[in-house]
Amino acid sequence: MIKVKVNNKTVEVPEGATVMQACEVAGEEIPRFCYHEKLSIAGNCRMCLVDIEKSPKPVASCAMPVANEMVIKTNTEKVEKARKGVMEFLLINHPLDCPICDQGGECDLQDQSLYFGKSTSRYEDTKRAVDEKNFGPLIKTVMTRCIHCTRCVRFMDEIAGTHELGAINRGEGMEITSAIEGGITSELSGNIIDLCPVGALTSKPYAFTARSWELNHIDSIDVSDAVGSNVRIDEFNGEIKRILPRENEEINQEWLSDKGRFFYDGLKNQRIDKPFVKNKNKLSSSDWKSALEIIIKKIKDTNPSEIAAISGSLTDTETMYTAKEFFKGINVKNIDCRFNLSQVPYCNSKDWLFNSSIEKIDVIDKLLIIGCDPKREAAVLNSRIRQRWLTGNLDILTISTPDDLTYKCNSLGNDISLLSDENIQKKIKLFFKKANFPMVILGDSILSTKQGEKIHKLVKILSQQSNLIRENWNGFNVLNKYASRVGGLTVGFVPYNNGLSSLEIKKALKKNKIKVLFLIEADDFLVEDEELENAFIIYIGHNGDKFAGNSDVVLPTSAYTEKKALYLNLEGRPQFTKIVTSKPGLAVDSWKVFKALDQKLSAVIKYNTYDELLEEMYNNFPQLRNEKQSQKSKWEIEKNINIKLFPEINNFLVKNFYQTCCISRSSENMANCVREILKIKKVNNGNY
Repeated sequence: MIKVKVNNKTVEVPEGATVMQACEVAGEEIPRFCYHEKLSIAGNCRMCLVDIEKSPKPVASCAMPVANEMVIKTNTEKVEKARKGVMEFLLINHPLDCPICDQGGECDLQDQSLYFGKSTSRYEDTKRAVDEKNFGPLIKTVMTRCIHCTRCVRFMDEIAGTHELGAINRGEGMEITSAIEGGITSELSGNIIDLCPVGALTSKPYAFTARSWELNHIDSIDVSDAVGSNVRIDEFNGEIKRILPRENEEINQEWLSDKGRFFYDGLKNQRIDKPFVKNKNKLSSSDWKSALEIIIKKIKDTNPSEIAAISGSLTDTETMYTAKEFFKGINVKNIDCRFNLSQVPYCNSKDWLFNSSIEKIDVIDKLLIIGCDPKREAAVLNSRIRQRWLTGNLDILTISTPDDLTYKCNSLGNDISLLSDENIQKKIKLFFKKANFPMVILGDSILSTKQGEKIHKLVKILSQQSNLIRENWNGFNVLNKYASRVGGLTVGFVPYNNGLSSLEIKKALKKNKIKVLFLIEADDFLVEDEELENAFIIYIGHNGDKFAGNSDVVLPTSAYTEKKALYLNLEGRPQFTKIVTSKPGLAVDSWKVFKALDQKLSAVIKYNTYDELLEEMYNNFPQLRNEKQSQKSKWEIEKNINIKLFPEINNFLVKNFYQTCCISRSSENMANCVREILKIKKVNNGNY
């Protein structure tokens, strides 16, 4: 530790810390524009100038390392004069258009000009004007406002890893621009809006819709993937205006994927706001009583073995728990939350969890990625891998994984059968031999193939034999890509007593052995329309997506922004969504549907309120109560590695990042992104 004096206050800071960090330890706030704790130091803006004893001129505190016994002054006349001078230069070419700027009220330049700006400018020449850039359908540019802090450029290079932004020209003529005409393709591009300290980069969907001080801020979580990114949802007059990331170093740091940030407009489109019943091959509006009576009669007239239920990617844990209790009460065993036909085992939580935790990616030294696409399945998690890779001393191997990840990998091949090759197994064991913190990431994508169960077992055995599973470290991780999956597996929304799995339900539908099928927000159940022709389909959801129009009964439910609901992220970490807007029309929370059906059929569900439901879940699954700690459990691993896989290329990877659930498919913002990507592909001969 090094001792330094800041404004006559002595503090201790680690060796290698900057002057700015020492000042923050001392409780002194230093103004800045270009500096950001997650990005490399640029030293562009000079706003962070401080006075250091024996230094002839003010020093940029963000770039200056501390020295022992250094004396720092942050409030001298010289410092104040220097900062005012910097601010005057910054405002020379700034358009000063705060009344029409969406950054107004949240602008660092606006705030700091209050303290260091002049009421009038001494500059009398013509102001600079810069042409607007095309950064795609999500990011609005007013580049005349740009102060060349380069935060956006450094983010794209260092965090997103796509190198799509850069600077051209020098001095006053410098401009930030995209490398490829037509926008930015990164799945994390929206984060540069948050990083921009002025109004040069703002949100296109949010443009001119509300002022920051008019918005109500509600803390919630993102459900567009399984990472569980912490978000803040801003609401005005009963409508969601934007979604921003909340800082959580253990999960998403301070980043958010573009899908989680911008798909909210899909909550207004294609909404189901009342029950529908099919009459003469056409859905007609109905009421809750009539719709439920039809369902109850159908259940009574059908053998329980011919009834099945599938939950989808956005289904909350409470609904799956209540649905499980209801189906058990009527002796229906064919239930499953693995709508993508995943063969992941469900007996032990360590079989499906990201056991190492997201945070521990920061310390790994060897990584093997199998059968998944972190860039599109979990963009925020992928950025964390990249950040760790950039620090050095991280080697990455891949099998059956795309080659366009944002870090350098050594591919063992795209054929998953390589895993059963003895030479490849030896390579993997040798790769992990001297690793201190080794990690395997196994994708749920590859587990959705016919060999999924075998692949899971083989990777688990290899992990054990490569010493990835130790007393204080478990390097075996499954990358789930759906927000609901871990919650469903945890509370047991899976087949029991020889019930049919999702894959077996699909086969049974084809053979006309399933007469009644409940689809609980299961818009992505991998079945064809003709396989559902002979079954009575009950769709329970909030957006009219793929299966809603082909169902016999449609029941309206609330979306994740309209209810308090529990979701478990891929680590098994329980987190809640919050009520932001009201439910449309006659929609209800989906768990209440099964409570209402249970009252008429088996009456096994004793709770009546949401709090009572939560308490029962906590009693049966205590791990759901602890929001700060992921699940822990022990497992035994088979030692027989004689598992042979047949050649198979992973075709289950995400082909369209922007439209992976019913909300994103209803979103015009996401549709615009798809159109932009297709346009870029056309320009670049199909490459993206």
